[in-house]
Amino acid sequence: MPQPAKSSRTPATPDPPESAAGSRAAAQRLKMRRELAAAAMELFATKGYEATTVDEIAAQAGVARRTFFRHFRSKEEAIFPDHDDTLIRAEAVLNAAPAHEHPLDTVCRGIKEVMKMYAARPEISVARYKLTREVPTLREAEIASVARYERLFTRYLLGHFDEHAHDDDANDDPLLAEVAASAVVTAHNHVLRRWLRAGGQGDVEAQLDHAFAIVRKTFGAGIGIGRSTAPKPPPTSVSAQGEVLVTVARTDAPLDEVMRTIEAALKDR
Repeated sequence: MPQPAKSSRTPATPDPPESAAGSRAAAQRLKMRRELAAAAMELFATKGYEATTVDEIAAQAGVARRTFFRHFRSKEEAIFPDHDDTLIRAEAVLNAAPAHEHPLDTVCRGIKEVMKMYAARPEISVARYKLTREVPTLREAEIASVARYERLFTRYLLGHFDEHAHDDDANDDPLLAEVAASAVVTAHNHVLRRWLRAGGQGDVEAQLDHAFAIVRKTFGAGIGIGRSTAPKPPPTSVSAQGEVLVTVARTDAPLDEVMRTIEAALKDR
């Protein structure tokens, strides 16, 4: 009696070759975007932005016009080849944040992906900065890219408010989230511009940390500690005589969280 034919189907598991192929495709895509960006910047510098056409950029990069439009919608977009990938990396930082980390610290780590993008190729970054200062259209395209990061960080911060932090009006939360996200991006861009004006020289990491510390001190109090799904911190208590302060904190809590718990108990005395 003939045996039934065995099915050739396999369980739906990730296929390593396809994953590798996907990574290669992404790398090739970024390589082509950077080549088009380099060609565009060279032509903008020699011919001028207004006089340069998409056809010329494509020819300079050795590709067809339709290839250009597979990667960019316009010639002004061509000098910002890395922002799409950097936005994805920044979002990945937010999604993988540890439960104990303050949300503003997470956002600051996310925006550092942008600085890494610029610092990876300082010569090109400096040249691009000079070009965007001279061409208003390119400056507007850069501002539009910055706005994407602000929207990403605003959405993230909105999900991490401490419901006990506001006694007046919880409707202020969207405002605080937007202002805090804007402050992080502004602090980053302030340091970035200073670094670019210096020709890409200097300890930009230390400068960023200093700027972020100012933002954290200014906006950190109203934004919740840890993820929104984390358990509420235990209550604090103060003795009636005012001689002994008793406060409770998680053993795995970071030092700044413990200090805020103590400060809150002292204020309630």
